[in-house]
Amino acid sequence: MSDTATMTFHPQPQAGEPKPWAFPAPTRSTMANGLTLLVCDRPGQQVVAVEVLLAAPLAAEPEGLDGVATIMARGLSEGTDTLTAEEFAAELERCGATLDAHADHPGVRVSLEVPASRLDKALGLLADALRVPAFPEDEVKRLVANRLDEIPHELANPGRRAAMALSKELFPAEARHSRPRLGTEETVRRIDADAVRAFYAAHVRPATATVAVVGDLDGVDLPALLDATLGTWTGSSAEPPARTAITSDDAARVVVVDRPGSVQTQVLIGRTGPDRHNGLWAAQVLGTYCLGGTLTSRLDRVLREEKGYTYGVRAFGQVLLSSADGSGAALLGISGSVATDVTGPALADTWRVIRELAEGGLTDAERDVAVQNLVGVAPLRYETAAAVADTLMDQVEQQLPDDYQAALYARLVETGTVEATAAVVSAFPLDRLVVVLVGDASVIAEPVKELGIGPVRVVS
Repeated sequence: MSDTATMTFHPQPQAGEPKPWAFPAPTRSTMANGLTLLVCDRPGQQVVAVEVLLAAPLAAEPEGLDGVATIMARGLSEGTDTLTAEEFAAELERCGATLDAHADHPGVRVSLEVPASRLDKALGLLADALRVPAFPEDEVKRLVANRLDEIPHELANPGRRAAMALSKELFPAEARHSRPRLGTEETVRRIDADAVRAFYAAHVRPATATVAVVGDLDGVDLPALLDATLGTWTGSSAEPPARTAITSDDAARVVVVDRPGSVQTQVLIGRTGPDRHNGLWAAQVLGTYCLGGTLTSRLDRVLREEKGYTYGVRAFGQVLLSSADGSGAALLGISGSVATDVTGPALADTWRVIRELAEGGLTDAERDVAVQNLVGVAPLRYETAAAVADTLMDQVEQQLPDDYQAALYARLVETGTVEATAAVVSAFPLDRLVVVLVGDASVIAEPVKELGIGPVRVVS
């Protein structure tokens, strides 16, 4: 640069005024075939998300065939009456689309993402997958074999093993929630193409299904497009399966799943509590976040930063089955992993953190940070159409109103520190927690017994 050159400095850009934001409200209607339709136009979101909820809950699986809903869900994209599995996959690829499906306790979810310019073709494929799936015997056998291959890996995963053990402990044996969501080796082996077709015929129909379409729909004649695709899907108008009330036993106890030689202990602490229909849900979300929702939470501050027991521990509330009649429930839990030799001290400190929270309460600063993290970043969570569609369908399967998520954010902002404290203390009573430890029982069982947090039982 020469001596005579001059430099021009531009003023630093300044942040503008934040724009008001609310979770988008869908337009609800019912198609001629009985299919419930939720549409949410999101300008600029050129990848359109289509989410379908089928009223095929896990509780409806025939006795001894746990996992048939999962095989059926996976089989929806394995060919139709006119396309083989390979041809169907090729057609999806030509659209630049992805199609996924999974089964959970409320029902089967089918998710499609596709560029808006190819929505017509992709919707036709989705309609055929729902309307005329083939469930070929060779493909069902392959899906069953794949599922059987997955099971040993799940049993070897400490986190999955802990979740299975907690479900078995909390819920009565006859309840579907007590058993693995995707089935066991014994039940999956029994599944064949006839069983899959029978489950499909009994539970999959437009009259009990809901579809959400989210994305930039400018220039798209969506009513005509839907009539020509999903509108061709027909079926009976039978009622969806009734939901069974969730019952559980959260008497304090400890179950040690023995893994000899393990250098870490997987910790999962849980009980059941109210679902999202309960007026305390917002306060519970806020309080639970302060307890263990982030790296700055109380549990992390003590167990990770001060003591170095763990890389991280989380407290959470996960809806199990939500129902407008009050029969639903949520799993309230604390999870993480610690070094084997500090399992006892880590549990002792966890109990101490909860006890001190009950005695002294949350601080206003903790509450403010939680609100900012939960509400302030919400617009970033919903930058994609798929995220919006997923939440819309969560509301449907949990029998919540379409404006629930927007109202929840408003309630979180209004919830005070005292309310949040009371809710989280109520959520985690120290005399009503079931503890599952996956680790070396020869090392951890005795120190845990000495804590007096409940009777200790060792299982293999």
